[in-house]
Amino acid sequence: MKRFLFFLYFITSTAFSQESTNILTLEEYLGYVKKFHPILKQAQLVSSSGEIKLLKARGAFDPKIEVDYSRKNFKDTEYYNKLNTTFKIPTWYGIEFKANYESNDGYYLNPELKTPKEGLYSAGVSLSLAKGLLTNQRMASLKQAKLYNDQSIEKQKLLVNDILFEAINTYFKWLKNYQTQIVYTDYLTNAKVRLENVKKSFLSGDKPAVDTLEASINYKNRLLDLEKSKITYIKSKLETANFLWLNDNIPLELTNTVIPDINTVQIIDTVLTNSIENTLNFNVEEHPKMKYLQLEKESLLVEKRLKLNNLLPKVDLQYNFLSSNYKSINSFNTSNYKGALNISLPLFLRKERADLKLAKLKIKEIDFDISATKTQIENKVKGTVQQIDSYKEQNRILENLVNDYKQLVKSEERKFYLGEGSLFLINYREVKLIENQLKFIDTQFNYFVSKSELIKVLNRYTL
Repeated sequence: MKRFLFFLYFITSTAFSQESTNILTLEEYLGYVKKFHPILKQAQLVSSSGEIKLLKARGAFDPKIEVDYSRKNFKDTEYYNKLNTTFKIPTWYGIEFKANYESNDGYYLNPELKTPKEGLYSAGVSLSLAKGLLTNQRMASLKQAKLYNDQSIEKQKLLVNDILFEAINTYFKWLKNYQTQIVYTDYLTNAKVRLENVKKSFLSGDKPAVDTLEASINYKNRLLDLEKSKITYIKSKLETANFLWLNDNIPLELTNTVIPDINTVQIIDTVLTNSIENTLNFNVEEHPKMKYLQLEKESLLVEKRLKLNNLLPKVDLQYNFLSSNYKSINSFNTSNYKGALNISLPLFLRKERADLKLAKLKIKEIDFDISATKTQIENKVKGTVQQIDSYKEQNRILENLVNDYKQLVKSEERKFYLGEGSLFLINYREVKLIENQLKFIDTQFNYFVSKSELIKVLNRYTL
């Protein structure tokens, strides 16, 4: 498949200025994911599957036409010639309307099957008086199919939520590794400048040779750290590209000129439409996971009613008016009829009682699952809110620490070039500065992920 370069696609768009073509913002990134990602399109098939199963269950109530024809001739003798056609209309409760036409003759035909020359017409009804009257397998299947269709909608919401959560966190990881690479790049430049200055000072006799060695070691360490960060950054960029597609399932590539938005912290709440206030009016019962489990319970209750109904005896009644002249309604009367009564009841009902007990056990299990899920969601929301507050405070503290360490490093550098400090102390202070800058980047990443996780727990990610 032909792969398009993401940068080329960006520069053909008139919606962005020349200065911003290399920056892929979180909002733009989410726009591509929601519109073109094939897994999100696949998630939409879940609801389609529910609609198809519902259509299949409704098929059990479709009217039916049946034709049964058989004939036997042997040694010039017509043994029998039988034709039986039936039109049936099933209804919601255990009632079925039926119209029938029979035409039977033959030398060896069973006398009870004999019909008038013009055939025999019948119209009647069959119904269940006990088992199958208020509920039966056909009714239960349709109810469960409707519930499954509703479940598939909630399941689709959960799938979309998970995919968008993963996509956003991948972008945050790409941003984190990009910021880390910038830090190592800046301090590699500092180490290189410092090495050159120390060499000049050594040649002029102001610094000892050991300072050049220490400056060289520090430069090589910064170079090594940068190379490691480049590998991590490339991997995260490729992971981010996995979520970028165009129409017709054409994947996009992130070129080296495309970078994440380092100002994401300023727009994250706007893009995610996230705020702590959203949790105040959060109703856990409206969560798709809770709705899914409640619908599952309703389906099990339908199953339980069916199993309970199976404890009743089977009492099926059929009654059909008979006539050889279908053109005259008056020809159908109570003096010409065909009826049947069928009664059946297992003596011990062991299978039926066992099925009912299993259905009750499943309902108890889903009740436990609903209670546990409700508690988990509520606690997850509370924990995530506290996590966001904590990371926000950690960011503030680390930002102050980074500023303090920057001042400390500058002070040591001034003392060193004035002949009062040492290169070792400068490098030590700088290592601490880098550590705290990386901690700040890592904490900011965790802050972003916590914001994203809150949206996921609330299930607010939508297409």
